[in-house]
Amino acid sequence: MRIGEAENTYPSIEEMVKAVMGEHVSVIKSESLRGGDINNAYRLTLSCGEHIFVKTNSIGHADFFLTEAKGLLALQSAVMTGVPRILGMGIDEQRGVSFLALEYLESSPRISAYWETFGHQLANLHRAECLKFVTSENGNEKYGFLEDNYIGASPQKNSPKEKWTDFYRDCRILPQMTRAWRYFDASVRKKADRLLEHLDSYLREPRFPSLLHGDLWSGNILCGPDGRAWIIDPAVYVGDFETDLAMTQLFGSLPESFYEAYSEINPIDKEGYSERRKLYDLYHLLNHLNLFGGAYLGSVVGIIDWYA
Repeated sequence: MRIGEAENTYPSIEEMVKAVMGEHVSVIKSESLRGGDINNAYRLTLSCGEHIFVKTNSIGHADFFLTEAKGLLALQSAVMTGVPRILGMGIDEQRGVSFLALEYLESSPRISAYWETFGHQLANLHRAECLKFVTSENGNEKYGFLEDNYIGASPQKNSPKEKWTDFYRDCRILPQMTRAWRYFDASVRKKADRLLEHLDSYLREPRFPSLLHGDLWSGNILCGPDGRAWIIDPAVYVGDFETDLAMTQLFGSLPESFYEAYSEINPIDKEGYSERRKLYDLYHLLNHLNLFGGAYLGSVVGIIDWYA
């Protein structure tokens, strides 16, 4: 499968297994796995003794998996950290589901420098050439992605922009803010408008664009078969690397050794980052507010108040 193309598609999970693993291989056991609020996940045991990972959703949400696959392929092309191999995808009419099949990551004991190694790997990913992942009409656009995708179950707009501030306002905060508008009273709405109008006063223009995982909380970092960190469930785009770092701290920070190792390759402007971090959090908290309801309203309003 190549980025931008929908190859490796199959009419059923069984057909995918036979095409990828061999004509005489079949599924002999399916185990439901915990984790994730959007899709159902399973470990399939095959007659050859191997396992594969399959996630499913309704037929109408097949594009969830197509865009996820393109994000995984973009990350794989950078070859900086472990990313699961795509086996196939498709629509299984008999089951009434769309599906995405990936290699099953059997965890091994962590290497001794697990977090330091991942810090180096992520820093190298963020410094890798990435403009090929932005559809640019005049060659000046540096932020965006090849197409729109999803953050969780929410559409994620990736229209190319020349300036990071414009991209983050128009493609990240504004769409989520518009969806969340019903939660805000007049005072919060006024502050939210003021924040959007003056976003360039708070955000920087990065020295270079970075290919981002896009949803890099700790639950999307797994220990793989090599004892190193592997990343899953991306919401890929090209942006400011600080947004990935902020997401690693939003729902519980990674060990300090990770950030120290990261800074050895891609230095973090600690003072500036600490001032911008809440704005990066705002996107994900708005998304959680829109997906899961008012439990996140206080956190969203607190950030709007902080800046506006």
